[in-house]
Amino acid sequence: MKKILLCTDGSPFAENIYPYGAWFASRLPAAIDVLFVTDIRSQQAIASSNLSGSIGIDASEVLLSQLVELEHQRAKLNHQRAKLVLQTAEARLKELGANQVQLLHETGFLVDCFHEFEDQADLIMLGKRGETAQFATGHLGANVERILRSSHKPCLVTPQAFQPIERLLLAYDGSQTCQKILEFLAQSTLFQGLELHLLTIAKPADRDAAIAQLKEAEDVVRPAGFTPISQVLQGDPEMAIANYVTDHHINLLLMGAYGHSRIRHLVIGSTTSQILRSTLIPVLVFR
Repeated sequence: MKKILLCTDGSPFAENIYPYGAWFASRLPAAIDVLFVTDIRSQQAIASSNLSGSIGIDASEVLLSQLVELEHQRAKLNHQRAKLVLQTAEARLKELGANQVQLLHETGFLVDCFHEFEDQADLIMLGKRGETAQFATGHLGANVERILRSSHKPCLVTPQAFQPIERLLLAYDGSQTCQKILEFLAQSTLFQGLELHLLTIAKPADRDAAIAQLKEAEDVVRPAGFTPISQVLQGDPEMAIANYVTDHHINLLLMGAYGHSRIRHLVIGSTTSQILRSTLIPVLVFR
């Protein structure tokens, strides 16, 4: 893994991506591309309708001229804001020890521009919510859901507050995606030396099979230096994972976007989606 694509919008959630970006960049090591996308809708002031019949031709021309000037002013302000956000991101990342930082500014929609840079990145990072976070505290940002649904790269979704990463939890269900996460843990140096927990949620009748699955997972990560702490719990997956995170002071959760018994949602799997909404720690999601 050599490049991180960090998406920022200057919001409070984005501000706390930077410490995580610097942490991941130093552990890999990796360069960071910081992407800011100016929403094209924020500078389109000219209405497409013809107003000349309702307010008169002369008045319509005056209004059109004023709208054009307003659009130019908005474009200038948006450019200045993008420059400020990116410069702040660069300064913060370098202050935190990330030396290879490239700034990217596009105008359009993040979910569209994002794919132009995704292929060159190994990890995607974005805040759980964006500029309207204060109005939707119980939801994921629209861009987060769309990117998680469409991206084929690991995506780190960050909370509003940063905390050092010392303990990892893999919510393991034996799925193909979880096998991919195990391979990542075994092959990457990113999490070496950290405490790894493996957690499976199973019904009482499936407990023996779940224990066997966890033992197989342990065998995959042990050669990489991990001494995993494994546990099988029962109950509601979202609640069980959330309680485990709290009780064991977990700092980073690794999950698959979908599991074995998923119901196909338009966004992402129901358990993953609910955990992302409610958790206060970063979640690294694999497809």
